[in-house]
Amino acid sequence: MSDQPEYYVQTAGDQSRPPLMLLHGFMGGSDDWTVDIVPTLAPDFFCLAPDLPGHGRTLPESNDEFRMERCAERVVTLLDERSISRCHLLGYSMGGRLALYLALRHPDRFDRVILESASPGLKTEKERAERIAHDKKLAERLNAESMKRFLELWYSQPLFASFDQSSERSQNLLERRLTNDPVGLSRSLKHMGIGVQPSLWDELDKITAPLLLIVGGRDAKFRAIADNMAVSCPAARVQVIENAGHNVHFEKRDEFIEQVRLFLSE
Repeated sequence: MSDQPEYYVQTAGDQSRPPLMLLHGFMGGSDDWTVDIVPTLAPDFFCLAPDLPGHGRTLPESNDEFRMERCAERVVTLLDERSISRCHLLGYSMGGRLALYLALRHPDRFDRVILESASPGLKTEKERAERIAHDKKLAERLNAESMKRFLELWYSQPLFASFDQSSERSQNLLERRLTNDPVGLSRSLKHMGIGVQPSLWDELDKITAPLLLIVGGRDAKFRAIADNMAVSCPAARVQVIENAGHNVHFEKRDEFIEQVRLFLSE
């Protein structure tokens, strides 16, 4: 028996099609992809969407399993278990940080990589220390307050200013967020947050896979990050989707899917 924790994974599509791994963001889960994105992509790709540690139905006991290095190992194991030698990779926000790490540490496994609203980490020790302290406070609030109150706090951030919470789709998304385990989320913040992950800025020129950086036109912070990444990474190009904020695939689903399809068909 394997001593590795079991990841909950949803799959869709014919296994004879090109495989595509989809990695969700913080407080998300595999359902984020399977509800809105996978139904359109599954006719052309074999889609795999795991719940990452602390999210949905993947709740490891060991804090070590939340570290980016271990998460990357487990993603590769998921591919091995299905005899998938190479696949495409799509990651959003936290999942995008993991996808970038995978592209650098396991370049032989991934053909094309799409990062949505993602970062290579923080450049300085000062930035990392400040973010670790910030995420520690967030984790404490997760454990002290209701998930409903934490969601209100999370979506009050400028990153989500364009997220319309009044629509039925948005309410369904928020309902899915409420099903998460707050202890699991707090452990994710503390052990896989951007402050504790390895900074990958100095390694961007080593990426060999074609890299698409999708950002929302209203997300000034991550537009700037993507532009800076593209300067350092010859394999990368930036695609801005107008009138979208941080969560591009939710706010502008059709435009997002169109760009994904175009890039993966090149």
